[in-house]
Amino acid sequence: MNMNFVSSKLIFRFRSSAPWALRHLIVSAAIAGFIALLIMGVWFPQPYLDISGAWKLFFLIMLVDVVCGPTLTLLLIHPEKTPKAIWIDIALIFFVQMAALGYGVHSLSEARPVALLFEVDRFRVVSYADIDTSQPETIPEWVGALRFEPPRILGIRSARTPQEKAESVDASLQGVEPGQRPDWWQAYELSIPQVKSRAMPLDALLALNPQLTERIQRHAAKAAEKGDGRQDALRPEELLWLPVVSRMSMGWVAFVDPLSGRIRGYVEADGFGS
Repeated sequence: MNMNFVSSKLIFRFRSSAPWALRHLIVSAAIAGFIALLIMGVWFPQPYLDISGAWKLFFLIMLVDVVCGPTLTLLLIHPEKTPKAIWIDIALIFFVQMAALGYGVHSLSEARPVALLFEVDRFRVVSYADIDTSQPETIPEWVGALRFEPPRILGIRSARTPQEKAESVDASLQGVEPGQRPDWWQAYELSIPQVKSRAMPLDALLALNPQLTERIQRHAAKAAEKGDGRQDALRPEELLWLPVVSRMSMGWVAFVDPLSGRIRGYVEADGFGS
């Protein structure tokens, strides 16, 4: 009898709090949808979400926003509470949820890639957190943690003087690569001759990744389909490639057009033979 009474009381309680939790879930899902559009459509367009390793943080943000918030509402809202107590609970849940959400979005804004740079013999994904801020006057206006711009494709200029070259080597030994220093950035078009001279044939990538032959050929075919016949190669086997590295990954390559030098696509594969 007592068990039936407790069971009935719990059912009554959750039936009373379920509408609040459902409304909370709808609002949370709408917010999550907006954040997903921002992250996947602007800050981390594919394949940057995978290359930057931001999937885990993105998933955690979605989990906190869509699951934890409405669950707290379901557990804390009680029909026997006064209206004032209910609204206090809602305010506290909202504050905790927004604080966690704000921290997560801020962390993603710091990790968002601002540029994909050709660097000697590879492409490097540079995030906002990677940028050397010792010379803030050299940082372009479009670079910023909360700017709503997709990553730009750029190149790295050569050292202008022997002293600058020595300083660059010294900075690299300290972990600051040229790609992290905005004063070394240049338009990608200026680096295209070096890109084409360094890029390797598709057969070399297949030789490094024999177990990924089908995947590489499939992505190369998709990249070839996006070509412009007036300036691009249209056959997959004509495409060249270079490794793509980031703070979190060294397991991607970019397909490079042998004629125009532009990036045609990406595939997850080992470009270093490691």
